[in-house]
Amino acid sequence: MTHRDNAGPVCSLKIVTLLVALNPELLLLGARVQLRDNGYDGLLVAINPQVSEDQKLIPNIKEMITEASFYLFNATKRRVFFRNIKILIPATWKANNYSKVKQESYEKANVIVTNWYGPHGDDPYTLQYRGCGKEGKYIYFTSDFLLNDDLTAGYGSRGRVFVHEWAHLRWGVFDEYNNEKPFYINGQNQIKATRCPSDITGMFVCAKGPCPQEDCIISKLFQEGCMFVYNSTQNATTSIMFMQSLSSAERLLRLQQAAELYLMQIVEIHTFVGIVSFDSKGEIRAQLHQINNDDDRKLLASYLPATVSAEAETSVCSGLKRGFEVAEKLHGKAYGSVMILVTSGEDKHIDNCFLTVLSSGSAIHTIALGSSADKNLEELSHLTGGLKFFVPDKSNSNSMMDAFGRISSGTGDIFHQCIQLESMGKNVKPHHQLKNTVTVDHSVGNDTAFLVTWQICGPPEIVLFDPNGRKYYTHNFTINQALRTARLWIPGTAKSGVWTYTLNNTHHSLQALKMTVTSRASHSAKAPVTVEAFVGKDSTAFPHPIMIYANVRKGFDPILNATVTATIEPEAENPVTLKLFDDGAGADVIKNDGIYSRYFFSFAVNGRYSLKVHVNHSSSISTLGHSIPGSHAMYVPGYITNGNIQMNAPRKSVGRSEEEQKSGFSRISSGGSFSVQGVPVGPRPDVFPPCKIIDLEAVKVEEKVTLSWTAPGEDFDQGQANSYEIRMSKSLQNIQDDFNNAILVNTSNLNPQQVGAKEIFTFSPQLFINGPDYQPDGTTPGNHRIYVAIQAMDKHSLKSAVSNIAQASLFISPNSAPVLARDFLVLKGVLTAMSLIGIICLTIVVTHCILNKKKRAEENGTKLL
Repeated sequence: MTHRDNAGPVCSLKIVTLLVALNPELLLLGARVQLRDNGYDGLLVAINPQVSEDQKLIPNIKEMITEASFYLFNATKRRVFFRNIKILIPATWKANNYSKVKQESYEKANVIVTNWYGPHGDDPYTLQYRGCGKEGKYIYFTSDFLLNDDLTAGYGSRGRVFVHEWAHLRWGVFDEYNNEKPFYINGQNQIKATRCPSDITGMFVCAKGPCPQEDCIISKLFQEGCMFVYNSTQNATTSIMFMQSLSSAERLLRLQQAAELYLMQIVEIHTFVGIVSFDSKGEIRAQLHQINNDDDRKLLASYLPATVSAEAETSVCSGLKRGFEVAEKLHGKAYGSVMILVTSGEDKHIDNCFLTVLSSGSAIHTIALGSSADKNLEELSHLTGGLKFFVPDKSNSNSMMDAFGRISSGTGDIFHQCIQLESMGKNVKPHHQLKNTVTVDHSVGNDTAFLVTWQICGPPEIVLFDPNGRKYYTHNFTINQALRTARLWIPGTAKSGVWTYTLNNTHHSLQALKMTVTSRASHSAKAPVTVEAFVGKDSTAFPHPIMIYANVRKGFDPILNATVTATIEPEAENPVTLKLFDDGAGADVIKNDGIYSRYFFSFAVNGRYSLKVHVNHSSSISTLGHSIPGSHAMYVPGYITNGNIQMNAPRKSVGRSEEEQKSGFSRISSGGSFSVQGVPVGPRPDVFPPCKIIDLEAVKVEEKVTLSWTAPGEDFDQGQANSYEIRMSKSLQNIQDDFNNAILVNTSNLNPQQVGAKEIFTFSPQLFINGPDYQPDGTTPGNHRIYVAIQAMDKHSLKSAVSNIAQASLFISPNSAPVLARDFLVLKGVLTAMSLIGIICLTIVVTHCILNKKKRAEENGTKLL
């Protein structure tokens, strides 16, 4: 492993304190085991004073009960688990600085570890004296049972054995087998082995080997030495009280593996690191220790808790108090320190230390482990500007590794920060494989490490090819069987190009196999490609979406044409993958700015969601953008002073090599977590409209207007919209304030395409050319400006927000003006002539009427005289 030790003096202090919720060695709540909130509290394990001191014994006890907790939790359908235990150590043991005894005593122990061997050697057993359904006295284990791994072949895993004995102790359950009477004769006069259920398969074995069942009986008495041996593979479901079998403490391992990854590969050189564990109280496991070499990393990793609670009820404030004590040891203040807080427990009093945290000057990154972690945990990150993460309880999820991989000391020194290139996890069937590739580009390669993790048994068969075809096998990796990790450091600078790995599951059971690859910058003067994943807001309520972003850059230059995929993991459902785009449409506001975006609204359940982004780029495609989009300070090329032109120096431009322009790479970045509330149960109505169109453009082509935009989806930016509504106006204010009353454009022939497609639509705005407000003079050009906006609708008539407003100028050339003017004059002449004729006719009619009336009046007067 190569570090950048020649970087010069360290100018700023970097402190990281690792806080982990510890399961064993907790505060005892009383002499009697109590069940509270589905967790057993107060379990006391006592080691007999006659047992010789052995440094493996305590870790093995912790491992046994931690594994038992997971097994019990699953076996009881998530009803009960072991929250905490206390181990009583003989006073003669001197190796460690153990806590002082309070009310605990050997006589009160629920579990006893001794060197006394019963008639059946190392058999674990429970002293039951009160009959069925009544609690027993204690569970008994020999130290050899806890230390000799070879015994697990006969008894099964220690965790399952403990659950078997716990059922005796706690619930008064008896065995479903009988060593004193291993056989019985059923109603059909057949010899049967005592077992539950009866369809457990196997064969009778006599002293000389396999034998028919008839040989096991003599005059209705069973032959001595005859036994029934069970098949190793069974289709039947066995009872806990009959046979124990293999199990694993998945959450424990995942946390241990991720914490070791952080200490061995992630945290920067010269950083000061301390470790604190806590449950109902905090414990300093390691004071601040500066990392200067690999030995320092290994030393700190040795202080990690051997077992970690998966469901522990914790006092977060107690852990933080100890963390501040560690950080303050160096310079009297915790200012500038970084704390990583990992917990799975609920703490009703977590808000008691909010003010202390706010004034501490420390940034707190929180990792919520499973769905039981306190709902206010993220407030600690919010108050201090830290990151927040969520790790779902899924064996094939690598989100724990990704969370630790995202955290840096915050100095901004990307040349020393660890960069995650790969994160892959999969449940692999027996004799199947996990195969994938990872690209090591020219910008990274120092301190490159391949980390393989698994959950049970031994390591998988590992085959790794570098770009030149060199092979690395399992024996080339450093194996840590306790943590179930295999690590390969590539000396110097790793070869750039595509690396291919294969993990073969050679075991007879399903394995959760994972690969994590990290590296650092290869050059101190060339910035590496980095990815920052994040969300638009920390929480949302159904049906409002979350906007997901990935900022992909090389230094400050945007990376274009990358394949960016987000993986979102809810608490108890399958992960969802979502491709992000940098196309200036939907959730992506600016095209080609290196920030890839997408709406996420496929909410499965309420609660926390974890985000990870995977970025790949092919070496055959151009990488860097030619300019950096966004707001820039204006560069003035020169000024005129007193009539003299004074030019400034030309603006500096940076050329890029072909290698920089086209460089393939792989990157992984955790985007932290967000929470969702209000998700309905059962069938849901369509409540998601198409997303707003934000890239509408309008250009005039001859006497028509052509519009272009990116097609939205049926639901935000997914699917295919049903129709469009386009409206136009000569007033910007009117179309902004009253879109629905603007003039509707005929779109009957416009059918939406699939989301992301480029839409083109042309129409003729004759109203604005030949309307009554248009008055050309025949000699000067006419100019009209129109404003256009659009809405998309889905099949349930849900409408998107009104798009951005596009404008088009309808420029009418002078050559076309006389034709329009002549038509206008002809129309005016016709209307004038018709008006004159009408007036003449009206005058004639009126005159005629007056004369007729006068004539009749004269005739009447003559007759009267």
